[in-house]
Amino acid sequence: MYAVKLYEPGVLKYEEVPVPRIDDDEVLISVKMIGICGSDIPRALYKGAYYKGITLGHEFSGQIVECGAKVQGFEEGNRVTIAPLIPCYDCEYCKEGLFSLCESYNYYGSRTDGAMANFIKVKAGNLLKLPDEVSYEAGAMVDPAANAVHGLWRGNVSEGDTVVVAGLGAIGLFAVQIAKEMGAKHVIAIDIFDEKLAVAKEVGADLTINSKTEDPIAILANQSINCVLDTSGSPIAQNQAVAISGKRGKVVFLGISNEELILSKEAVDRLLRYEISVTGSWNSFSNPFPGKEWAYSIELMAQGKIEVEPLISHRFPIEETPEVFQKIKKKQLVFNKILIQP
Repeated sequence: MYAVKLYEPGVLKYEEVPVPRIDDDEVLISVKMIGICGSDIPRALYKGAYYKGITLGHEFSGQIVECGAKVQGFEEGNRVTIAPLIPCYDCEYCKEGLFSLCESYNYYGSRTDGAMANFIKVKAGNLLKLPDEVSYEAGAMVDPAANAVHGLWRGNVSEGDTVVVAGLGAIGLFAVQIAKEMGAKHVIAIDIFDEKLAVAKEVGADLTINSKTEDPIAILANQSINCVLDTSGSPIAQNQAVAISGKRGKVVFLGISNEELILSKEAVDRLLRYEISVTGSWNSFSNPFPGKEWAYSIELMAQGKIEVEPLISHRFPIEETPEVFQKIKKKQLVFNKILIQP
């Protein structure tokens, strides 16, 4: 088979490799679709992964072609999506069902070989069946949808809330839609790209703000905002998230920044006076593994309550993947969700 291997930051190769051999508790998946996650970009271009020659890709769907001897509940031919976290099940957090906080986890596509290949072997416990109504493309996007659900649950979004979503990648655009499904009466979307704001409007945002040309703090000064979900990881957006939150509001930081965050004196004053809660959201897993976030996302997709197609900006054959990452590095693509097909 062929796979996309990362040897060092910026050095990806599409090359022939052996088909994996499965253990008794694993299945072999014929990969049908892979999504490029925002976390794949620094991994592939700047930071590298946990070992040289790893196969990238943790957002994916496929069809089972072989089952290990101890696998139950799945069979050859099943259409599936795959949760990428492999928990240890032994640490105190796993025992509490808090798998996102596992202290000794493995992870497809960053710590062990991922799905940018014709085939991948995965633990049966990481599988979820896809209903006939959910395409392989949608199946490869359950991961970002589940991350959006987890973040909104961390923000206690409920009926009648006003919700702001800052950062309109796939997670943010799913969050716009899922917040509505959770009963939010008003959803506001913020980004610096008009193309992404247009998609947010298409999938249900009531108000869009381009924070490159407009001031969200001034525009939202008189809004009573219950939850602000930042998926961008931008320190500017994170500060704005605190500065626009309403009284007793929840600010949820989901986007990865790897940068220092300095809150303005106005944001700190609001944080104190409005008794704002700031919380983090990491991954998308709960009990029973892989979690209610995943089951809920698949259910919403199957019922047609969240749209997937408007979020897909590009589709490429897998052999073009190294070139795609170079285009991203050179800023030659304005993209949302990029899908890769073996």
